[in-house]
Amino acid sequence: MKFSEKDIDKGTIIALRRELHQYPELAFDLPRTIALVKRELDKLGISYTEKFGKSSVVATINPEKDHFTIGIRADMDALPLEERRESDYQSKVPGKMHACGHDAHTAMLLGTAKALQAMKDQISCRIKLLFQPSEEGYQSGAELMVRDGVMDDIDIIIGQHVELALDSGKVGVCPGYSMPASRTVKIQLSGKPAHATQPQKGIDAIAMAFRIYGSVQLMVAREMDPLARFVCSFNKISGGQTQNIIAESAELLGTIRSYEAEHDTYLLDRITSIANNTASEIGGQVQLQSNLKCLPVYNDRKLSESWTQSAIKLLGSDRVEPMAMKMGSEDFSHYLTKKPGIFFRIGVRNEARGITVSPHNGYFDVDEDALPVGSAMCVQFVLDHMDGKVETEAVAAVGYRLNEIEEPIL
Repeated sequence: MKFSEKDIDKGTIIALRRELHQYPELAFDLPRTIALVKRELDKLGISYTEKFGKSSVVATINPEKDHFTIGIRADMDALPLEERRESDYQSKVPGKMHACGHDAHTAMLLGTAKALQAMKDQISCRIKLLFQPSEEGYQSGAELMVRDGVMDDIDIIIGQHVELALDSGKVGVCPGYSMPASRTVKIQLSGKPAHATQPQKGIDAIAMAFRIYGSVQLMVAREMDPLARFVCSFNKISGGQTQNIIAESAELLGTIRSYEAEHDTYLLDRITSIANNTASEIGGQVQLQSNLKCLPVYNDRKLSESWTQSAIKLLGSDRVEPMAMKMGSEDFSHYLTKKPGIFFRIGVRNEARGITVSPHNGYFDVDEDALPVGSAMCVQFVLDHMDGKVETEAVAAVGYRLNEIEEPIL
């Protein structure tokens, strides 16, 4: 079947992206965003359900063609960040901004939906469109959707992310492991208040915090292989009440990123030991909590090869570039624990328009001319894989110490 990016409704995608961008919503609190998604699906006559996790929408094209199913995912949530870049579509919600491109992801998936629905009679498989909440929040929206069985009848899944390291309109994928697991660690310390002139009568929680911080830094520098692929750092320390009172409480908040489960386990165990020993030595109390939000993203190598061929067919080899591993994390990994898939990149950098700022920044933006490319790539992938004759490795991340509770602890 002949198809090109010109078959994508560029104007509608850009309009939807701008509407989403002006009204950003966070985590699972997405009433306006979900209403927009359902509005557009209703226009297209595509059925959907909201039964997976919370604040998600899962739409189905060709529900009767259930011999083979391709999933396509987009995240919908924004960030608690003030937008500083001025534009006609600047955020109208103070303190909230689509600073990671999820507005573009949602708009591109709706563009994909429109194109696929128009040719559904010529498509021989079922397609599920996953509109996911809370990729940025403490609790993973993907994890809840997977827990409720969203992947049970999906055979392979793809997702995409805007990429400022790629020029606008180019695409790329990193075969194999491409993004690490992400664990948040919170250490709460309790001491005993006293007047600053009588420190012997108190137990200094801030002193405990800084000793833990220094010990963790030393542990990372001297106990971990410098060639290992991991990051471990505490990036927030808070505590105390005022200048003349020994601090009764303090808190450290940090992150562990790893590609190997053994590194995650070792770092968490050593941090726990350091925190407990420090509190015991100084005479305080400690409570440590951790939340494994994301597993490593593993892009199936065989699917990566066939995706690359689809990209070359659609765009030409000069617009397809290899991607390197990153240390940022993605909860798309939860889908990959159930079925093989790939998470690819769509270039949105345009220096001539001043679009060069990385995500999670108040000046972030994307080159909207690239958005039809993202939609077209998803359509081309479906057309090239709808027969179900797909070779995969079926590799999933294993060995990580998963959360033992139903709700997030942070």
